[in-house]
Amino acid sequence: MNELNELIARREKLLAQSAAQRAVLAQCIEPWSPRLAWVDRGIAAVRYVRRYPAALAGMGLLVAALRPLRAAGWLQRGFLLWQVGSTLRNTLRSRR
Repeated sequence: MNELNELIARREKLLAQSAAQRAVLAQCIEPWSPRLAWVDRGIAAVRYVRRYPAALAGMGLLVAALRPLRAAGWLQRGFLLWQVGSTLRNTLRSRR
């Protein structure tokens, strides 16, 4: 019984230490939050391109086929739509 009580006490101590460490880590990482959000977006874009390489090739062909200024406008609109879609998808996921 004594060993069980020691294990319970040790577990409670470790849980308290881990909670304190998480709080300190959260405070240290807070200034990096905007930069890490950009990194997350970049990783998501790379994963998307890996998953759908034909989409990237299609975009490249579209840009090559259209005039550069016109293509830049379409790319801006496409990027905006992608961001809106991503935000909506994340919002819907968080509500589940």
